[in-house]
Amino acid sequence: MNDNPIGVFDSGMGGLSVWRALYKALGNESLVYLGDGLNCPYGNRTRGEICRFADEAVRILLGRGCKLIVVACNTATAMAIDYLREKYPDIPFVGLEPAVKPACLTTRSGVVGVLATARSLEGDLFRHTAAKYAADVRILTAVGEGFVEIVENDAEHLPETEVIVRRVLQPLLDGGADKIVLGCTHYPFLLPVMKRIVAGRQVDIIDSGEAVERRVEQLLDMHGLRADAGHRPAYEFVTFADEDYRRRLEHKAFAAELD
Repeated sequence: MNDNPIGVFDSGMGGLSVWRALYKALGNESLVYLGDGLNCPYGNRTRGEICRFADEAVRILLGRGCKLIVVACNTATAMAIDYLREKYPDIPFVGLEPAVKPACLTTRSGVVGVLATARSLEGDLFRHTAAKYAADVRILTAVGEGFVEIVENDAEHLPETEVIVRRVLQPLLDGGADKIVLGCTHYPFLLPVMKRIVAGRQVDIIDSGEAVERRVEQLLDMHGLRADAGHRPAYEFVTFADEDYRRRLEHKAFAAELD
């Protein structure tokens, strides 16, 4: 048993979609969420910059006693998780990977759409998974231009947001995709908008949050790290930005949980 917290970090608010899955499923586990905020978005950053930001986040989370760390950012996973695992070999890490495998295995049309940042689409994880499971499947990719900024600015419900999201989704739909994989943790906050856009079509939108939660549970059991059944969890939110951003992280976390 280990009552220390699980650490979760992202470039900003997007990783709260993963935080929510952990919060719901692991009711006695404490969580520390670090949303960078200052350097967001990571999608147009260099590998060196992303490794530096990720390293700083991990050092802060370890300073708070975190027993396991979730890299709740597809871009940071693609660019930095190998670096982090090598530098911190005693810490279990869980990364994010677009759910290409289940999409390819269940597509009816033979076309899968993947929405992600440019850096995630360039990463080895995506390329290797696509090569392994998409032999008989056509994969269409699209960068969610503006999606991260929409979520960071709490603009999910503005009318112009649907215009922006539709512009990105439409080529995937026109190309015949019946599975759309969300390859950035910010994107699930736009699910209500996406569902309106695909309404009436037989299109499934796939998020990786639950798969990450299952992997966290596996590692907790594997390393004997689960909190005591009677442990009262604590939730902490930290950031590289200012106190206003930290308060927004906390508000969005629990507001999202109630949606």
